[in-house]
Amino acid sequence: MARHSKAEAHAKPQTSRSRPAQSRAANLDRLIHEPIRLGIVSALAVNTTMTFNELKELLKTTDGNLSVHARKLEEGQYVSCDKFFEGRVPRTEYKLTAAGRRALETYLDHMEALIRATRDS
Repeated sequence: MARHSKAEAHAKPQTSRSRPAQSRAANLDRLIHEPIRLGIVSALAVNTTMTFNELKELLKTTDGNLSVHARKLEEGQYVSCDKFFEGRVPRTEYKLTAAGRRALETYLDHMEALIRATRDS
């Protein structure tokens, strides 16, 4: 008689319903999935533009952390960045691009599908 561990004895067999959820999880956009980057993209989805300082305050993060994550989103062409001066004060302003908005919509669709699959199992 084969011996099975407790985990194997109580493991739920994989159904066809759970496999699509796993493949949907694998398809999540990792560029957006990171919490600070998701916060940036989400904030910009509901605001036309936001300054660096507004995002930093909203997300409760440091200059360096925000800068690194914003740059990754810029490189992915999800956000655009404009740097200019207001008087003598430098200002950095971010805006969500069309590609960023599509990526966020796709990400949210994936998350909603994962939530449904989890609740249905």
